[in-house]
Amino acid sequence: MTDVLLINPGNPDQIYQDLAKKYSAIEPPTWSLLLAKSCQSQGFKPEIMDCNAEKLQKQKILERIEKSNPRLICFVVYGQNVNAGTANMRGALDVANFLKNKTDRLISFIGSHVQALPVETLKNEKSIDFVFTNEGVYTLWNILKLNKISIENLINVKGIAFRNKNNEIKFNRPEMVVPNDKMDEHLPGYAWELLPYKDKPFDLYRSPMWHAEYLEENRSPYAAIQTSLGCQFKCSFCMINIINRNDNEEIGVANTYSNMRYWSPQFIIKEFDKLISYGVKTIKITDEMFLLNPKYYKPLCAMLAIRNKDDDLRMWAYSRVDTIKRDEILNLVRKAGIKWLALGIESGDKNVRLEVSKGKFEDVDVNKVIEQVHASDIEVMGNYIFGLPGDTTEKMQATLDLSVKLNTMGWNGYAATALPGSELYKIAVNKGLDVPETYEAYSFHSYQALPLSNDNLTAAQILKFRDQAFIKYHTNEKFLNKVFKKFGHVALDNIRKMTSIKLNRKILEKNKVINYKT
Repeated sequence: MTDVLLINPGNPDQIYQDLAKKYSAIEPPTWSLLLAKSCQSQGFKPEIMDCNAEKLQKQKILERIEKSNPRLICFVVYGQNVNAGTANMRGALDVANFLKNKTDRLISFIGSHVQALPVETLKNEKSIDFVFTNEGVYTLWNILKLNKISIENLINVKGIAFRNKNNEIKFNRPEMVVPNDKMDEHLPGYAWELLPYKDKPFDLYRSPMWHAEYLEENRSPYAAIQTSLGCQFKCSFCMINIINRNDNEEIGVANTYSNMRYWSPQFIIKEFDKLISYGVKTIKITDEMFLLNPKYYKPLCAMLAIRNKDDDLRMWAYSRVDTIKRDEILNLVRKAGIKWLALGIESGDKNVRLEVSKGKFEDVDVNKVIEQVHASDIEVMGNYIFGLPGDTTEKMQATLDLSVKLNTMGWNGYAATALPGSELYKIAVNKGLDVPETYEAYSFHSYQALPLSNDNLTAAQILKFRDQAFIKYHTNEKFLNKVFKKFGHVALDNIRKMTSIKLNRKILEKNKVINYKT
């Protein structure tokens, strides 16, 4: 008998529209892997069902469940993008609703959306029996220790919210997250062996196009790995720290729980070695702030450099513009096989950055930082957000102009959205602003996408500008020439094909605004 079945849901068509067919990434379920390994360390038997990677339909999922015979069904609704924990709820609930009357097993959810809005989720979603209110490691252990997993036996389990037999929603006391000094022991790596594959390990997963140098053959096999959890910063548009939640407020706000925890470099290098032994060379380091604490990233990069003697690793990591200050750091990072850095530039206006607690970058010349990174033979994925509080059409244009000037090899443009778990979400609710009514509307690429309006711009104006900006950047001759020079004509052709994919937008149709390609 399986103790817990960890289900990674999938609804890529609703989230990415036609981009899902070829161009969106298929990410390995990082948190399912971490939870599974943690359960194994306590003597429990977990299984992982990756509905997204395997493209499983509901009946097949049911058949798998009956074969697995799990004591507990747990939907793990996270994702590699900040909005994914909410956007993926729709796919998870489609399956949960289907299963509800076909199994007597309790159905639980863990993920950023239910951590942010546990009570609201249970009120709205009758197929969910209970939710975990933070990362859930210790809570899951305690549930699996029960002789019988039932609502009656969950009454005293910390770290959950549940619906009792009287249809009352109960919010139990918080459970702690794994402390920093217990990371290696209580989150002891990834249960890679539980992932599905077709012909060889990790072949069902594919990286973003840009990470693969815009070449299809480099996208798979693909893996993602974390060396730390959380973030010490408090950007109001971000919800990443909701995983650290430790209170019982009905609306959780991530920047209340700013905290970073690290695995030791000596421990985490073993996970990289496993991936390399599987033949995986395209790897994403999913830490929010990889280049922050040299105590952790320096020895890890040094060990990775030894394994990258042939320069065949193709990795990328996140960082902040204001943390990249010395060439020697970049040289070490490049030797480690990290060939891309994703930088949150967000806005070309320092006052807009300040208003969302991103920082002014007053002591940082963004242009020089990008030049510095490029000089180290590292490409940059520039991340920008349009429509932040304080933004105007002119300020959004300044952001686009800055991105064109920087001419990075990768470009992500988001429309500011009130993500559950972020401070922006609570502000929006308190002000009575329009927030998405559907889960998929939180996806930046979906038909129903609904950005957060501000004092100067409507949601439709923000989304229209974002979609135009995508086209303008990726059809800019300066950018295309750079791609061709570095990666060749096949990469260039792939960019042009990707750019031709049309995203339909409900709000633009409603407001009789032109649909732009993206």
